Amino acid sequence: MTDITLYHNPRCSKSRETLKLLEENNVQPTIRLYLETPPNREEIHEVLKKLGIGARELIRKTEQEYKDNNLKDTNLSEDQLIDALIEYPKLIQRPIAIKGERAVIGRPPESVLDLL
Repeated sequence: MTDITLYHNPRCSKSRETLKLLEENNVQPTIRLYLETPPNREEIHEVLKKLGIGARELIRKTEQEYKDNNLKDTNLSEDQLIDALIEYPKLIQRPIAIKGERAVIGRPPESVLDLL
C-alpha cells in the first residue's frame, strides 16, 4: 500500500515511464486505470484542485474527441469542460500522480519526484 495514486494508461509511454520511475524509487503506487474506471465529477474537481489548474488545462487537445466536440470553444464553461472529461476520459492528461493534497501531471515523468 502506498500513499500515491497514479491515474495510469498502460498504452501511454509517458504513463509507463512514470510508473517505472516511481517503482525505481521504491514507490508502489495505487494504480487507477482511469479509462476503465473513469473519475466522476467530484473526483475531477478534487484532481483539478490538487493540480491547481482549470479543466481546460487538463484536456488533451490532440485527441479526436477534442476536435469532434469543439472543445476549443472558449465560451464553454468549466462545468461543460468537466462534462467532456467525464464522457471522454481519454481527454484527461496522463499520467496524474496524487499524494495527499498535491498532484502532478507526469509530463515529463520526472515531475512525479516532487511528490516523494
